[in-house]
Amino acid sequence: MKKPVVVLLLVVVALAAAGGGVYLQRHLAKSSAPPPAYSPAVGIGAGQSRNAVTSNVTNQQRPDFTLADVSGKQRHAKEWDGQVVMVNFWASWCPPCVEEMPALNELYLAYRDKGFSVLGIALDAHDDVETFIDPMDIDYPILIGDEQGLTLSQAYGNRLGLLPFSVFVGRDGRIAHVHAGEIDFADAEAVLKPLL
Repeated sequence: MKKPVVVLLLVVVALAAAGGGVYLQRHLAKSSAPPPAYSPAVGIGAGQSRNAVTSNVTNQQRPDFTLADVSGKQRHAKEWDGQVVMVNFWASWCPPCVEEMPALNELYLAYRDKGFSVLGIALDAHDDVETFIDPMDIDYPILIGDEQGLTLSQAYGNRLGLLPFSVFVGRDGRIAHVHAGEIDFADAEAVLKPLL
């Protein structure tokens, strides 16, 4: 083979390999990439009010929903009527969401006997959620929001689609507090205690 033909053949093989690598990377990233309408709430900068990123839904009746839990059972929001509920929108691909989950579980275990529940609404597909939470040892109910979760999150005041996003609902079914971004045990407990 002549040298120009060998060089041309090597260039073609290199381009084909690079194209295949890009395709494979994009294909593998599809299952773990966040939907374009959502982003982790790391963009709330110093001095920027969380109120600027949420809709004013405080004192409004909580939006209704029916979603499947991880076992496939349909769960309706009315199941938790009369309780204080923290509705937490999260996703497995969102690092701040994953970081706060142990604190939410601790809060749930500490106050569930006083009429408090955490509802985790995952903005992931069922299989992704099941695989993710299996080793996490989460005691509170996890519901599958999938694509419906986007609309529901916005109805609960998540104007900019940030995650995690938590909403505290009082015993009367009215929204008492919204929190965009990661929340720790102490901050969540401070919101919760007056509602009990």
